[in-house]
Amino acid sequence: MATPDEENMASSGKEIMVIHHDEDHNMMTPNGENMGTPEDELMETPDTGKLGSPDGHNELALVETQPNKRRKKKSIVWEHFTIESVSPDCRRAYCKQCKQSFAYSTGSKVAGTSHLKRHIAKGTCSALLRSQDKNQLVATYTSPSRGSTVSETPKRRYRTSSSPYVMFDHDRCRQDIARMVIMHDYPLHMVEHPGFISFVKNLQPRFNMVSFNTVQGDCVGTYLMEKQNLSKFIEAIPGRICLTLDMWHSSRSVGYVFIMGSFIDSEWKLHRRVLNVIMEPYPESPTALSHAVAACLSDWTLEGKLFSLTFNQIQNEAALDNLRPLIAIKNPLILNGQFLVGSCIALTLGDIAKDVLGAGENTIRKIRDSVKYVTTSDSHEEKFLELKQQLQVPSERNLVLDDQMQWNTTYHMLVAASEMKEVFSCLDTSDPDYREAPSMEDWKLVDILCTYLKLLFDAANILTTTSHPSAITVFHEVCRIHSELARAVTSEDPFTSSLSKMMLEKVDKYWKDCSIVLAAAVVMDPRFKMKLVEFSFTKVYGEEAPAYIKVVDDGIHELFEEYVALPLPLTPTYAEDGSADGNMKAEDSQGNLLSDNGFSDFDVYIMETTSQQMKSELDRYLEDSLLPRVQDFDLLGWWKLNKFKYPTLSKMARDILSIPVSTLTPDSVFITRRKKMDQYRSSLRPETAEAMICSKDWMQCGLTEVSNALVRMEY
Repeated sequence: MATPDEENMASSGKEIMVIHHDEDHNMMTPNGENMGTPEDELMETPDTGKLGSPDGHNELALVETQPNKRRKKKSIVWEHFTIESVSPDCRRAYCKQCKQSFAYSTGSKVAGTSHLKRHIAKGTCSALLRSQDKNQLVATYTSPSRGSTVSETPKRRYRTSSSPYVMFDHDRCRQDIARMVIMHDYPLHMVEHPGFISFVKNLQPRFNMVSFNTVQGDCVGTYLMEKQNLSKFIEAIPGRICLTLDMWHSSRSVGYVFIMGSFIDSEWKLHRRVLNVIMEPYPESPTALSHAVAACLSDWTLEGKLFSLTFNQIQNEAALDNLRPLIAIKNPLILNGQFLVGSCIALTLGDIAKDVLGAGENTIRKIRDSVKYVTTSDSHEEKFLELKQQLQVPSERNLVLDDQMQWNTTYHMLVAASEMKEVFSCLDTSDPDYREAPSMEDWKLVDILCTYLKLLFDAANILTTTSHPSAITVFHEVCRIHSELARAVTSEDPFTSSLSKMMLEKVDKYWKDCSIVLAAAVVMDPRFKMKLVEFSFTKVYGEEAPAYIKVVDDGIHELFEEYVALPLPLTPTYAEDGSADGNMKAEDSQGNLLSDNGFSDFDVYIMETTSQQMKSELDRYLEDSLLPRVQDFDLLGWWKLNKFKYPTLSKMARDILSIPVSTLTPDSVFITRRKKMDQYRSSLRPETAEAMICSKDWMQCGLTEVSNALVRMEY
């Protein structure tokens, strides 16, 4: 359908331009000029679909003579533009929002609508951007057939993406950059790198690049927003909180105390969150840990809610002497403070493994050199495999050189080499360059080392299978290790006896510090209760077991009495479920028979006559039969279902079962050296480093949702 100007040209006998479609559906002139899509060429005005100038004179009369050829209005741009004539042969489109003008037609040539669409859809109209509250532009048009206004996404009519039109939001882009830097540990200086600046400018030229200080402030702002949400979450937990302290060192000789909180929420779900990363100028000072704990308790308002502390290393007595008074002042001493100090099982196992590897250091070096000889040369490895096949050695393990920072890799290397010791012993016959084969005495020593390392590896490997290792499993593993070492101490072999004695001393030290905590967790499992404690202690202590069993039993009862004596309500246990209120309302609806009016003296009578015969919740729980040991037993789920049967005991169980046994993440269980803060993070301001590390942990846990509000903190 031609424009009015073209119809005038035809009526006056002038040559009419012929327009045809190419293969891409673009409209072409005879000389090959691209004039856009058919819809772009036929531009409707914002009024009732008539073509021509807004006032509609001669052109309007010509169109009205051919009503059947009039094309229906489809383009959404006319919701935002009007057409005005600036001269007899020139008309321009004016934006209704910002009044900016654009080319519409000059003579017989029509400019198309693509540039108009870009103006309203790509966020270049400043007036439209200010007035737009939503992130998406919804097209509304008037249906000619029904005359009703319909809001829907228009059909695809352009050679562009069919994705929704998204308005450009500068603040949201800044927030996304901050979250990207946090989640992926990117350096803050990345925003000033030329490559990144060029990428962003090409992606969105309208974005004003941020500086190091700006993105640092945005990251701290994101941290504060996430912290506020986490603080509300922790404030609402019904039980206490347990802390783990992990001291990291740095090249700047300052320390960083990573404090992680472990707690169980109202739905009986276990959570672990990094609460603080506190820089300590003198990490070896006896007051370093006590200062960090005091700062954490104050920062999160945890006075009175702390239940236990777990360390990542053996602390000296001076450090503990500074810590205990602080805890005594800030919190009631649960069970005389026996739950306030614990050792990390992963670090304890790693420390023992280092002693084992140190005892066979020379032999291990020979094995490592032999493995290195085979694995670092293709020709050597080929000869080794050929000899292995000739000797028909059945081992399916691969020789891999160990990483001396991970003691489990050394264990795997020794096991694989030991299974192929026959090949190593004969390798010099087929490979003259191989000269330093381990002796038979070396291989015997390797077998002994592997036996002890396997004990430790099996226990430590359990810690890698879950982010929340169970104290009950650790109890069983430590008892097993203790029993094996106690038998090995009596060995006639001097090396075996000496090594076992050295290992047993460290196991005993851990057991002395943590046996009450581990045993309490076992008692809170209805599959084991005191029975597993009795069984295990008998194997560990022999004839002295009854005395140690009594210590655990008395400790559990003493702890329960402390929970009974605590002011009620300690936690909103009954508020977690509305069934209690519902039952009370049901009773009230039947009358006032069961109300307190007139029955207070009856309650006193019941207490006086039955208090001596009534058994406590703990005694009833311990006397009940054990539950079957099913594989996927949900311990926390069981307590959730039985919290009304054992209202006080369930509070105690909630706190005990939240005690962490390890301060390390699963990927750090086998490390042989203390963790070290990388050079980049240690170069940041302590507050910024804490914000980056903590907020990353919270984002990964998915506790809070992304907020559209950007909190700015400028430095």
